[in-house]
Formats: sequence, structure tokens, C-alpha cells
Amino acid sequence: MKYIILQGDGMADYPLEQLKGGTPLSVARKKNIDMLAKKSIVGMVRTIPAGMHPGSDVGNMSIFGYDPKEYYTGRAPIEAAGQDIALDKDDVACRCNLVTLDRQGNSARMKDYSAGHITTEEAVELIHALSSSLKHDGFTFYPGVSYRHLIVWHHGMDKINTFPPHDITDQDIATHMPEGNGADKLTYLMKSSWDILESHPVNRKRRAQGKDTANSIWIWGLGKAMHIPPFKKLHNLSGACISAVDLVRGIAKLAGFDIIAVPGITGWVDTNYKGKAEYGVHALQDHDLVYIHVEAPDEAGHNGDTELKIKAIEDFDEKVVGGVLEGLKRSGPFRMLIMPDHRTPIARKTHTEEPVPFLFYDSEHEVKNTSSYDEFGAEKSGVFIENGFEMMPKLLNGWK
Repeated sequence: MKYIILQGDGMADYPLEQLKGGTPLSVARKKNIDMLAKKSIVGMVRTIPAGMHPGSDVGNMSIFGYDPKEYYTGRAPIEAAGQDIALDKDDVACRCNLVTLDRQGNSARMKDYSAGHITTEEAVELIHALSSSLKHDGFTFYPGVSYRHLIVWHHGMDKINTFPPHDITDQDIATHMPEGNGADKLTYLMKSSWDILESHPVNRKRRAQGKDTANSIWIWGLGKAMHIPPFKKLHNLSGACISAVDLVRGIAKLAGFDIIAVPGITGWVDTNYKGKAEYGVHALQDHDLVYIHVEAPDEAGHNGDTELKIKAIEDFDEKVVGGVLEGLKRSGPFRMLIMPDHRTPIARKTHTEEPVPFLFYDSEHEVKNTSSYDEFGAEKSGVFIENGFEMMPKLLNGWK
């Protein structure tokens, strides 16, 4: 038996007036998922435990089969693991976004949490410049992918309240700066980045091209090193993961999964969907379980772009789900789980904590199902799983 998890990040949404009460997931053309839904168990699952922030870190931990309430220490330490950055016991990892602020006099608002989805090549130049100018007081910068980067604060403080930049789009940053003991150090770093970034050649070129500039860093998601039991030890199965996002790769690495490198994956709508499917099917030859993560629907949700989110879901269905099914035609029995980690509603431009729809398919035990795979059909099915981390045992042991 082989196991496949296809995670369409943030696919779930709210009904939209512009879609006549539908959601991106319900109106998207998804022939492969719709075909599977007719012979699968469809229902709702709560991936975000009550009281926890509805982040991709928490949601993906649940899908990997780990209870976030037991193991979670923060977002940035997971991403540090994804970049193979070792944290000492007194180190605090911090997520460092390159963002675009709209500064007017003494006030500033969060214009774009991703600095126009800046390229990795541009971003690395900027992070190196910041590292050269601001490397003091025990802070070390580590470049990542696109707008997503890390800072390690040696002998740092992790009881500081911070705000994800994608939660405050179009809002004044004054009421969302770091809070708590040690917060002044982070605020100093953020404001010190302004002059360095504003005058950098990368941003001068972007400005000349009419693009948003990466004119600030935004620090958030603090935490110390996280440890979880190896997946192999828990289930006696091997795993592999495909994702363009350090966060997802970090959870996978902490769980002992192999990371499969796929050319051209970006974490955006231009990602190599087909490559993810092809490499994922190939990875099943010597792994028991493959986890394929697609970030594009989430990014479209953060941008409030309905058409782009629908397209991302359709590409996910056609190129990832369809590609995997085509690759598995001549294989043996398999079970598949399709679901998002959380909702990223167009109307909110950020994550929310409500349950999300899932699809569970078992090639050896197909069922007759009339529920559509979307928010409406999954809710009407009456199938509900309270704890997201319980989905992994169901996938591995069969639906009981």
C-alpha cells in the first residue's frame, strides 16, 4: 500500500457574492477531484486547535499527524529546520519577511507582505546587504526563498508578541509592532532596514520598472527549536515531501522525511505543478508516503484575487491531482488524502480557523458518495473529524 497527501494550501474559502454564493473551490473546474469524490469519503476536519493561531505551521503539523498543542514552539524554528539551520538551546529563530510599506510622513501601512513576490535572486542580494550592515547584537540573517527569510537571535527572547504581515494588509503598522520584553530590539532592526533597503540597487531597479520595492523587513513567528518524534518510529513507514516552502519542508525534515528537489517550484502560481506530480509518483517507488504541498491557492487568497485562486485550484487539480492519478495507473493499491491546511478567504486576505473539507480515497475500498468536494458538500456529508492530527492514522490504517 502506498499513501499520498495532496495539500492545496488555503484552498477553502467563504461564499462570495461575485461567485453567486459559491466559493473558489466550488466553482473551479476540477474534473479529477470531482471524479474521485464520487468514490471517496468527503467530510470536514478541524486542522487548527481551539486557541491556536490559524497558520500554515499549525495546519500542516496536524496533517502530518502531530498534535500542535503538544509540540508547537513557533513558526520560525520550523522554517529553520527547513533550511538546515541548527539552533542552540538559547537561540530564537525569527521569520523575516521582505515587505512593502507605504510610508507617509511618520505613518506607514502594510502595502504588500511579499514585496510584490520578489524573486529569490533579488531577495538574496537584499538579505546579504542587511546582514553586512546589521550584523550585531547577536543577530544572524539567513536568506530563504522569495520574500521568506530568517533571523537567528542568539541568546534571544521568545516571549515577544508579533504579528504576521499577511494578517495586516492595508493596515497601519503602528499598532502591530512587536510587543513585550525585548521587542525594542526587533523594532530597531526593522526600522534600521529602511534606509539600507531604500537605496539598494535592487530596489532602485524595481522602482524604475514600476514594481513595488522591498523597503522593509518584518519580523514575526519567534520560537525556540522544536522536536517531534520521527515518523518512521511512530508508523514504521518512510516518507518524502515536495514543497517550495521552508515551513512545510521544515516539518517534514523534523519528522524524518526525505525532501525531494523539483526544478522550477516557486511557492507561487508559476510553480512547476507537473514536476511536483511526476517527482512525487517517482518518489513512491522507494517511499511509503509522499506529501505534495502546493502554495499557490493560499497566495492568491492573501492577495484577494478570486480569479487567480480559482486558476490555482484548477491547476492543482489538472496538473497535480491528475498527474499523480495518471502516474499511479499501473501501480498497486494506494490511499490518497486531498485537503487544505486552513482557509484563506478572499474577503479576509488571511487565514481563518474554521474546519476545512477533506477527501479520503482508498483504491481497495471505493465507496459511493454524492457529496461534492467543496465547503458545501463536505459540510452536508455529516462527516466531521475534530482533531486534524487524527487524519494521518486514518490514512495509514484505513477508514474505520
